[in-house]
Amino acid sequence: MSKKTYFISDAHLGSLMVENPKEQEKLLVAWLDEIKHDAEALYMLGDMFDFWYEYKLVVPRGYTRFLGKLAELSDIGIAVHFFIGNHDLWTTDYFEKEIGMIVHKKTMITEIHGKKFLLAHGAGLGDPSKNFKFRLWLFHNRLAQRLFSTLHPRIGVSLGLAWSKNSRKKKNGNIAEYTYLGEDKEHLVQFAKSYTGDHVDYFVFGHRHIILDLMLKNKSRVLIIGDWLKLFTYAVFDGENIYIEQYIKSNI
Repeated sequence: MSKKTYFISDAHLGSLMVENPKEQEKLLVAWLDEIKHDAEALYMLGDMFDFWYEYKLVVPRGYTRFLGKLAELSDIGIAVHFFIGNHDLWTTDYFEKEIGMIVHKKTMITEIHGKKFLLAHGAGLGDPSKNFKFRLWLFHNRLAQRLFSTLHPRIGVSLGLAWSKNSRKKKNGNIAEYTYLGEDKEHLVQFAKSYTGDHVDYFVFGHRHIILDLMLKNKSRVLIIGDWLKLFTYAVFDGENIYIEQYIKSNI
């Protein structure tokens, strides 16, 4: 049996907007348990947590089943990659030292079975919004992170989850979140079309919470792989073809 490469993003575990967060986590773990039999690599393309901040001696409470399953995958030789998103970028070394994950903080170009992939969460790519770029800069600013770390974890994590909940409420009122806006308005598509590096076979992104598989004129394909809040989708590369599938909730 040929080994496969899996891509997933935007589970937003811990979100205060999820009605039953434990069932959502169990569903994700069930999927991970299924793919471990034929996976050679797993790429998680950001926002797997709705808020994640590692204090020096403290990590957020919860996610026990999810993190334990990722550790199991890593222990049996599956390469587990974690890309920071705009909700879970405050990582230090917990994922790497305790779970064995490979953490990526920037866009990555890699070759998988002879095909070139450009992988990223996608936040900020091709987006001209000065407000969004300022927020990303602030979130990545070390001084701002140090100031935040002075808050007691009970306060800091609560603030982070509340901020994310407020952001999600605003997005839920915006039909564009789950709507494809077209090549001219989708920032990630514009980023791929304007990319000037060596030819990329597949651009694979998260962030936008839509399902998209678009062939560009230069024969590159852009894939935006949905989420695990409403769509429960993921991408699979079998060494020859890449495709997006949906995990059926009744599987648990």
